[in-house]
Amino acid sequence: MEILNPSIEQLVTEIIAVNHAWKEAKHLFDIIDNPLANSLRDLKANLQVRLLRSYAPIKVYLTVDKNPNADYDEPLYGLQLVTSVNGRKDAAHLPIRVAQANLSQSELDQFVRS
Repeated sequence: MEILNPSIEQLVTEIIAVNHAWKEAKHLFDIIDNPLANSLRDLKANLQVRLLRSYAPIKVYLTVDKNPNADYDEPLYGLQLVTSVNGRKDAAHLPIRVAQANLSQSELDQFVRS
């Protein structure tokens, strides 16, 4: 395991694990302002930004999630993997507002595909 320069496989695995933990914490502690869930949500976003900065646009890219059946309360990007990692084709969703707050416009222009 490389801490300073993690592989794409390691980052995707961590993102998926933290995403599941975040969702469980939201359901387990059914309160409006859940510090554990908020911390996990922020960690997931930080890992996703790290994945993008390390591997986009060659191995991962962003697409706007246009799923009409999705039950989301805000617009999201999907982090799409060019080659599947551990059977996954994506590295979860990232709210567009979070991407805009953490990535430069130049990075977004480079990472987003139609």
